[in-house]
Amino acid sequence: MTTPSIRPATTADIPAIAAIYAHAVLNGTASWELDPPGETEMLRRFDAILAGGYPYLIAERNRTVLGYAYAGAYRPRPAYRATVENSIYLAPAAQGLGIGRLLLEALMAECTKRGFRQMIAVIGDGTGASVGSRRLHEKAGFRLIGIAEKVGFKHGRWLDQMLMQKELGEGDSTPPAI
Repeated sequence: MTTPSIRPATTADIPAIAAIYAHAVLNGTASWELDPPGETEMLRRFDAILAGGYPYLIAERNRTVLGYAYAGAYRPRPAYRATVENSIYLAPAAQGLGIGRLLLEALMAECTKRGFRQMIAVIGDGTGASVGSRRLHEKAGFRLIGIAEKVGFKHGRWLDQMLMQKELGEGDSTPPAI
């Protein structure tokens, strides 16, 4: 099986992105939305990420989108400007094949290139059903910085939220250039 290519997402990818995300919303706990947004809303979110100067990446093989990853503002206040939050979603058939790792590595490299210094992973149900996401981030060098217990309710149960963090580039050794 050939290694998937990683590239910047385009508006033509929105239908595939929306389908992957809809599956995650309806069947998993990575997203705490209860109803999947449509393509129009996903396009609005995509445009906002790009307008903010953040990367949005696609993994594809044979012109089939296997997953996507993007970074966005961790918090809206200016002092957080060098910190990003990551998001990674994979098509069901692409899970467990190392594609999440490829996307995360490319996303970290792109964020570092853009001058971001910290990356935060907010993992929904990181102590339960989303253990794969937790392990992915651990292998990439993220460290656990906290667990908020029972702060979400989805699929008939209470969910914990796990926060993990990784320094990018110069980390906190110098002031940010952005």
